[in-house]
Amino acid sequence: MGDGIGRYRGTEGRPSRESRLAQWLRRRGGNTDAEDSQREDLLLAAAAAGLPLAPAAHPVGYRCSCERIGCPTPATHPISFAWQTQSTTDRAQIQRWAQGQPEANFITATGMVHDVLDVPLEAGRGALARLLERGIDVGPVAEVGEDRMLFFTATRGTPEDEDEWWPCALDCHPETMDEHPGLRWHCRGSYVLVPPARLPGDGDLAVAWVRGPEHPLPDPLTLLETLTDACAKYAGENEDIDHHAAAWPLGR
Repeated sequence: MGDGIGRYRGTEGRPSRESRLAQWLRRRGGNTDAEDSQREDLLLAAAAAGLPLAPAAHPVGYRCSCERIGCPTPATHPISFAWQTQSTTDRAQIQRWAQGQPEANFITATGMVHDVLDVPLEAGRGALARLLERGIDVGPVAEVGEDRMLFFTATRGTPEDEDEWWPCALDCHPETMDEHPGLRWHCRGSYVLVPPARLPGDGDLAVAWVRGPEHPLPDPLTLLETLTDACAKYAGENEDIDHHAAAWPLGR
């Protein structure tokens, strides 16, 4: 799948050369037909892998495209308050959204088909290298600007028996990272940006795949120990981190 929609970054987490996707993400002017087509292909590839999508806000310089004054999560939140029911993998609907809203980012709703383990970029790169060295199956992985890394996994949030729903404190308390510095678990009721997406700033910040959506979703527990160890090490080496900072994303 990946070969047909552009080149992903290497598994070391660093691009070997600027890809066509990176060029699209860095653009300042309007989209060309080729850029629109590539963006649409990437979104359809994510949907084909089972990730339900919905339109999100996009950056306007350092601001958000939404009308909310002082938006706390610029360009990283859904457009509609009904994003949970709106999210879909339907190819025709995603094409309509992509073509009708050419500047829009997209989110994927977690806890339906997949969860996301969201860690600091530095910790995530180290953990990814160790996981691959150990031969552990790692699913899709994306980098969010210069700050975060997203590990896409199968969900543990929607079992057939609702009485057996596996709650996760990391997802139940998204306002701060006090108890779980560094690691955020997006499951039922949460979302993350899906590549390709642009972030507020000078045009260079983006959300891009390190490992594409063609990789099968692993059980999150196979990654959790390595990721928590990496986050604990990261937090210990960065004691000046503001653990009271708002976790991403905030509910809308």
